[in-house]
Amino acid sequence: MKKNFTDVDLNRSVGNLLRLGVILSVVTSLIGFVKLFTEGFKMPKKYTSLDMGSSSEKVWGHFWNSLCKGEGMAIIQLGILLLIFTPLMRIIFALIGYLKEKDYTYVVISSIVLAIMAISFFTGYAH
Repeated sequence: MKKNFTDVDLNRSVGNLLRLGVILSVVTSLIGFVKLFTEGFKMPKKYTSLDMGSSSEKVWGHFWNSLCKGEGMAIIQLGILLLIFTPLMRIIFALIGYLKEKDYTYVVISSIVLAIMAISFFTGYAH
């Protein structure tokens, strides 16, 4: 016999997802801090040299190149991104859970929240 998906199951699953996201973020950031410490990080003397322009392609390209090289700062930034995307994954996970429960009111609400987050993410400005 197939067990029905209940609110308790959904709450437990979402709680585990949030816990996992935070743990992965902390572990990734700690690895980045250790790597940064072993690299001998020095504070820049001129902060204008850090300005890469407002182009998001340059920022993301620099991030991915640094991450592929295994630089500590990029690993820390990855940990921060994991922490930022954890609540987004919670909304997606809850949406799937509400679909399984056939609770269409919360499916609509979760979809609206997800759409608002997607719009704000894709239309945001980098300053």
